[in-house]
Amino acid sequence: MDYQAPQDLLVNKVVLVTGAGDGIGRVAAKTFAQHGATLVLLGKTTAKLEQVYDEIQALGAPEPGIVPMDLARATSEEIGQLAAILQNTYGRLDGLLHNAAQLGARIPVEHYDINQWMTVMQVNFHATFMLSRLLLPLLRQSPAASLLFTSSSVGSAPKAYWGPYAVSKYALEGLAKLLAEELDNTSQIRVNIINPGATRTRMRAAAYPNENPALLKSAESLMPLYLYLMGDDSQAVNGETLTAS
Repeated sequence: MDYQAPQDLLVNKVVLVTGAGDGIGRVAAKTFAQHGATLVLLGKTTAKLEQVYDEIQALGAPEPGIVPMDLARATSEEIGQLAAILQNTYGRLDGLLHNAAQLGARIPVEHYDINQWMTVMQVNFHATFMLSRLLLPLLRQSPAASLLFTSSSVGSAPKAYWGPYAVSKYALEGLAKLLAEELDNTSQIRVNIINPGATRTRMRAAAYPNENPALLKSAESLMPLYLYLMGDDSQAVNGETLTAS
């Protein structure tokens, strides 16, 4: 996307990013911070979040918050406690990027371990639903909030052997479109879906081990789209699926 974000695009905005310790989430968090946002970094591995924290601090950006949370085990009570802490600390959320995901095995449904299936669905869909549901009151307190869901090409059109990853992303797109309709004209929250496409990440390497990563887009190259959708220039965009080019 050919979008030139102003340097102060996200000044005074509070943005939560899930899966912020690695891959696209890490790059997005740092990019949002570079443009003035106060980040809330949510991820499973504290050490990775602390490293992103240090990198953001080195940029001279606003001090981020760290939320260690394993979405595979997250409960509504735990997320409710997070919402209360964010309310007390920041008073609102201006942006929420759902980026965390688990790939799972790529095998036929009839051979899939049921417990592993449930775990992938929990990380990719149920935890995302709970976060959206319980953080909506904070997003409503923003004058212009952006709720972003990360999907995949197998989310819009599931492919054989992609198992719960494809099913969870398909469900995620349904949730995002449902929320976009419900919140349109009833709030200042816009809801959109990003399909990053083939990107040089650890998950992509696991899914396509024989692929040459040098031929793939970098996470950094996606950031104009992420900045556009998180910033106020996209206030009129709601219920859309945008694929990074």
